[in-house]
Amino acid sequence: MKQLELKYGNNPHQKPASISINDGQELPLTVLNGKAGYINLLDALNGWQLVRELKEATGMPAATSFKHVSPTSAAIGRPLPDVLKKISFVEDIEGLDDSALAGAYVRARGTDRMCSFGDFVALSEVCDVVTARCLKREVSDGVIAPGYEPEALEILCAKRNGNYTVLQIDPTYEPAELEHKDVFGITFTQHRNDLTIDESLLKNIVTTNTELSLENKQDLLIGLITLKYTQSNSVCYSYQGQAIGVGAGQQSRIHCTRLAGDKADTWFLRQHPRVLGLQFHDDLGRANRDNVIDSYINQNEEDVCAPGVWENYFTERPQPLTAEDKKEFLATFSGVSLASDAFFPFSDNIKRAVKSGVSYVVQPGGSIRDDAVIDECNAHNVVMVCNGVRLFHH
Repeated sequence: MKQLELKYGNNPHQKPASISINDGQELPLTVLNGKAGYINLLDALNGWQLVRELKEATGMPAATSFKHVSPTSAAIGRPLPDVLKKISFVEDIEGLDDSALAGAYVRARGTDRMCSFGDFVALSEVCDVVTARCLKREVSDGVIAPGYEPEALEILCAKRNGNYTVLQIDPTYEPAELEHKDVFGITFTQHRNDLTIDESLLKNIVTTNTELSLENKQDLLIGLITLKYTQSNSVCYSYQGQAIGVGAGQQSRIHCTRLAGDKADTWFLRQHPRVLGLQFHDDLGRANRDNVIDSYINQNEEDVCAPGVWENYFTERPQPLTAEDKKEFLATFSGVSLASDAFFPFSDNIKRAVKSGVSYVVQPGGSIRDDAVIDECNAHNVVMVCNGVRLFHH
């Protein structure tokens, strides 16, 4: 197939729409089920590149959840602790511990469950049955992978009343070195971003503390590769094999750091014993539970705990999670990694980051205030790498 016709472009009034390769080559992807949209394909192709590079950098299966051309999270297939199974509602999935790909998917989809609602998923490996079962129960637009086990494909093709989009990508496909983009009838051309992100980019440690374990390096690489496919400006917090907070498309670096940090805090707080102990009505669906949990964590008591309100969600009234409760719980976490797609212009980014447990930072460097940023890291015993590599993506 050399061209794939789409229903419309970014919006329903933007017709016609299609995808093709300029030199008339066959498309490297096949639609196995459903009908992909314009934004779906942007998510799918960006997501595939991300997971392919994560696998190359770490040697582990990888997954990402994309929404509106930025990842909500990305993860590698480290073993899933029970608490992550619980907050992702997958405790009952059989064989979960035997599939590293499913573990990567659960981590990626379960990180920012509000933003992942209606996502497009990318998988680095042939989709197995366990991963398909995890995918089946989430609200999602589609998935792209290099292949599917027969039973997994059957499960996915039945999703959304048979309309779930399933794409298969040729894992050997490599695009041309030059890429093109039209804006207002004018064609932009650039060398595509084929920079290899690996441990060689983590050697220039500029802080007093220089200790980086293999796991720390993996988390920093997860952050950098995630940012390579995130709309800029962007910042990514990562922890124990997954991105836990992505701040995308902000004009100010500190706003990226705050947004991503707030998302990371929410992910940690979903593991608070009081959140894990919430007693929901049995008929309250997964998406509604996510909304209620987010309100319980991030908003005031009247939203979900007030008399006359809590009865709509819970079988018993929950105790509110106060600001002091949250601060005390978050203080127990450290070892978080932070990656930035461009330099930090001020040390306020480090001040905000350490509030979310950041112990490791990677950024290009090159600001006239690098010394102040390094001093702030040293004040908190944070390890920082300045690798000289900017990763803007638009």
